[in-house]
Amino acid sequence: MKNRLVTTLAGAALATASLFGTAHAAEIELKLAWLTADSPTDPYAIAARAFKTEIEAAMPGRVEVILFPNRQLGDDKEILEGLQFGTIDLGIITNAVVANLEPTYQLVDLPFLFGSAEQAHEVLDGPVGQELAANLRKNGVVSLGAAEGGFRNMINNTRPVRTPADVEGVKYRTMQNPVFIEMFSSLGGSPVPMAWGEVFTAMQQGTVDGLEIPASVVNSNNFAEVAKYLSFTRHTYSAVHLLISERSFEALPEDVQQAVLDAGVAAIAAQRITVAEAEQGVITALTDAGMEINDIEDVGAFRDKVGPVYERFEDSIGSELLAQALSAVATN
Repeated sequence: MKNRLVTTLAGAALATASLFGTAHAAEIELKLAWLTADSPTDPYAIAARAFKTEIEAAMPGRVEVILFPNRQLGDDKEILEGLQFGTIDLGIITNAVVANLEPTYQLVDLPFLFGSAEQAHEVLDGPVGQELAANLRKNGVVSLGAAEGGFRNMINNTRPVRTPADVEGVKYRTMQNPVFIEMFSSLGGSPVPMAWGEVFTAMQQGTVDGLEIPASVVNSNNFAEVAKYLSFTRHTYSAVHLLISERSFEALPEDVQQAVLDAGVAAIAAQRITVAEAEQGVITALTDAGMEINDIEDVGAFRDKVGPVYERFEDSIGSELLAQALSAVATN
């Protein structure tokens, strides 16, 4: 009778576990948040899932990463504040928002700085990236590296962008960041700073004519439904930073801290490959969805227009850091 009771109780426990999750949760649970969709082609989601895979494989049973996509814990600004306060453990956040906290990150958003993703990787993985990360840590946030967001491009409902004149007078939603506002002003556009959560509706209602985001984000967030033209301006390389709260990081055992750092490196390497491989499929999907896609004709004409942006932000970035980045780009 006793054995039958034990068996019955064990069966009930297993049934309860199957309904409500595993009976034994991981020793350490880390919350990872980002603002875009949990899509197989979205660069944020790819980075999040790559990190989850790496750290859980390295620390089986000890660490579990709980994913919060699609603004479940707020927009980028709110996620970044959560990292500072330690109420959110991990976040994947676009560079422009990080730059609002640590101005030296404005370097990465300078228009037409990088000619290729490889150039960007060299700079962000090297001494420049290390200096940026050291600056960010003073604000209570630890950088695990810069994942691949892809180059940002212009989409709109007014006309294709082939020359700087095509930007003039068009209302573009920009991130709430002075570099992007200054960039579009220098091109003659009408920048409209706006939080991400408002953008899709603003495009539907014609509050803005367009915006600028990587093609993968256009696709994963269904912007082909509300925008006609996609122009591959590639005006800014979009770094999306994998970050951990310093408070959360310091609370981890030393071996887990090292595993987190290692998982960040491995996840970013894997994510960059996945995003690059998905690019052609994204273009095909957007074409099939009815978007008209074009390349720009003369990058030099755009560079000439945005020259004042470099002068405007040299002091906040630091002239030595800017010179170091420009030198690295010139030699790669």
